[in-house]
Amino acid sequence: MSLSWLLETDSKSLRSMNGSRRNSGSSLVSSSSASSNLSHLEEDTWILWGRIVNEWEEVRKKKEKQLKDLVRKGIPHHFRAIVWQLLCNAQNMPIKDQYSELLKMTSPCEKLIRRDIARTYPEHEFFKEKDSLGQEVLFNVMKAYSLVDREVGYCQGSAFIVGLLLMQMPEEEAFCVFVKLMQDYRLRELFKPSMAELGLCMYQFESMIQEQLPELHVHFQAQSFHTSMYASSWFLTIFLTSFPLPVATRIFDIFMCEGLEIVFRVGLAILQMNQAELIQLDMEGMLQHFQRVIPHQFDSGPDKVIQAAYQVKYNAKKMKKLEKDYTTIKTKEMEEQVEIK
Repeated sequence: MSLSWLLETDSKSLRSMNGSRRNSGSSLVSSSSASSNLSHLEEDTWILWGRIVNEWEEVRKKKEKQLKDLVRKGIPHHFRAIVWQLLCNAQNMPIKDQYSELLKMTSPCEKLIRRDIARTYPEHEFFKEKDSLGQEVLFNVMKAYSLVDREVGYCQGSAFIVGLLLMQMPEEEAFCVFVKLMQDYRLRELFKPSMAELGLCMYQFESMIQEQLPELHVHFQAQSFHTSMYASSWFLTIFLTSFPLPVATRIFDIFMCEGLEIVFRVGLAILQMNQAELIQLDMEGMLQHFQRVIPHQFDSGPDKVIQAAYQVKYNAKKMKKLEKDYTTIKTKEMEEQVEIK
């Protein structure tokens, strides 16, 4: 079976997801193996992802579109650790060798990190006990990062991302992936003390709302309901603090492959789905709606929101232009402040 054949048949079999093959009794895999109770579809998906990992360079170069489509359907749980590392090129990073040395050093952020550790995934088995292995490794990765990047140090919110990585992989690997996400995925800019990049994301997101959901935009303005009141955490934690883990992890798969664009898309899809309710509510009511109702809208599975996200119009050129506009506005504000002083 060639990889391209598998990629082709896979996209077809996923379309007929509940097809008849699911229940056919004969299994390709011997019953002693862990996957004896997998359906054929899952078996095919496993074989497919196994091939993709083995032929990674080739797939990345020549099958980029199919790879994207597959990632959007969700990376199988057992492949996440390796596929996330491959997607962000975090294997063979020289910084991995410094990790154990970094842990011997002292970071000025240690108190802050300790304070937040217990608030990160308080419900999750791995992290909830004080002094548990989960809390220990989370502390280690956050501390090591604060030492290699003194300017950012430790930023609240980032522990949710590191926590998710640690649910998939050992701490050295999680550290490397986190370094890559900070460097190459705009996260470092988002977490810088000035928060300028977060301001830019809010500005870009608000213009998308204004253009695609004009009624909702007018309502938000009338209620002085600022974009940052509900959307900051979406960008800073890639929805990890907004949705249950199964949903947020699927969004994170796509983030690893396509970057922050998915946050804009999912964010707008959520607003679209909730527009009718939100327009009826005042500011207090809207805040409640974002905190209590929206997190559980996709409990039955993330497919609905991911499909809706890809119906959203997203124009990369326009985003670039908005970035220029935002920079101009900010520069002007800075100059005016200097004059006032």
